[in-house]
Amino acid sequence: MSSRRKFLHQLPALLAAPLLTTQRAQASTLAEPLRQFAANDQINLACIGLGIQGFNNVNAALQNPGIKMIAACDLYTGRLARAREVYGKEIFTTRDYRDILARPDVDAVIVATPDHWHDTITVAALDAGKHVYCEKPLVQQLEEGHAILAAEKRNPGVLIVGSQRVSSILLDKAREIYRSGDLGKLVMIETFNDRFSALGAWQYSIPRDASPQTVDWDTFLKDTAKLPFDATRFFRWRNYRDYGTGVGGDLFVHLFSGVHRMLDSLGPNRIFATGGLRYWEDGRDVPDVFLANCDYAEQANHPAFNMQLRVNFVAGGGGGSRTRLVGTEGSLEVSGSSLTLRRNELPAAPGYGGWDSFGTFPENTRSEFEKWYKATYPPAPPEVEGPSEWTFRTPEGYSDHVHHFHNWFTAIREQGEVVEDGAFGFRAAAPSLAANVSYFEQKVVNWDPVTMREVG
Repeated sequence: MSSRRKFLHQLPALLAAPLLTTQRAQASTLAEPLRQFAANDQINLACIGLGIQGFNNVNAALQNPGIKMIAACDLYTGRLARAREVYGKEIFTTRDYRDILARPDVDAVIVATPDHWHDTITVAALDAGKHVYCEKPLVQQLEEGHAILAAEKRNPGVLIVGSQRVSSILLDKAREIYRSGDLGKLVMIETFNDRFSALGAWQYSIPRDASPQTVDWDTFLKDTAKLPFDATRFFRWRNYRDYGTGVGGDLFVHLFSGVHRMLDSLGPNRIFATGGLRYWEDGRDVPDVFLANCDYAEQANHPAFNMQLRVNFVAGGGGGSRTRLVGTEGSLEVSGSSLTLRRNELPAAPGYGGWDSFGTFPENTRSEFEKWYKATYPPAPPEVEGPSEWTFRTPEGYSDHVHHFHNWFTAIREQGEVVEDGAFGFRAAAPSLAANVSYFEQKVVNWDPVTMREVG
């Protein structure tokens, strides 16, 4: 049976099959009711950093049973007031994260601060005996990763990194399809995450009461340049290299983590990036158009292939995100809530006629060539009937964000593993940060995905 016939036969059964259960993905799918836990299994949660993603994280966490929000930290007093409005006036609030870590009643913390604080607070929280959910990217600089991995190793707390899509049943299905072999040999991956709005380009709202009295500006600066108070830099910190990681750390990291989850890959070994600041000339010092090319060497779970990434904040067809795996026999396209598997077998033999040098041969040579070709490349057996593509969608109301927290809380309660531990999170952050290095230093970055260190 040809590869194509096999593809058609397996396709409907594959997509109707139950999700593959793996050692690193132990949470039940949230298309089903969440597991209930005894009262003594309650997890007391605190959040350090209550910006957009901080509130999103807490709201997703609280959809899991047995979770209680008891404390919050932020450098802007207005967000602390908002936390009391949303989660109850009895919660403890502070502008000093160390007050959170000193509380014996806090079991687990979400670290959702600007990127330049991730490493310091995550290490301190693990050393304080807390379980930690650290927003992506795990670190701001490549050299910070191993300190977090060491803290994770020496402490009992469960660390999970917040690229929530790796817990999605959609990626579980994509991973199963890839492992079935129906794509044939992987050739390349193309992926993008585009945004065409001011808010998508990080032009976040700035409260009218922002001032040195309502914002702890000195703490925010940490070890960066000492500047006078600037509300724009504080509330739109993603636009500045001092505090954020630009397009790479915000969006490339999602693309890398999704691909690594699907392939069980450790990451690329060569990264080159380009782009520019084309439209949002608002004082930011990071590009709004960003492209990267990556080489993945052969690993245990995939052949060598190339990956192309793009983020565009400027203009185009409506934004959104997509990852497309191209193989010799099929392609797999993954978007926000669906995936589509397509049959697109690559040619197994050279063709002739049409736009080809065959038409330039003399008549007797053409006749001889045709006889040789038909003997060398006999026609393939007819294709069986069946679909040439198939689409799988997540159930209505499904949230990979809730699912990611469920994975963390289950690991905390059962001393289990999470789908995105420190090493996985660093291996997704590292090529994203390497893309920044490539762009700003105008060089190719060579990376060892096994040892997680830059080469050369």
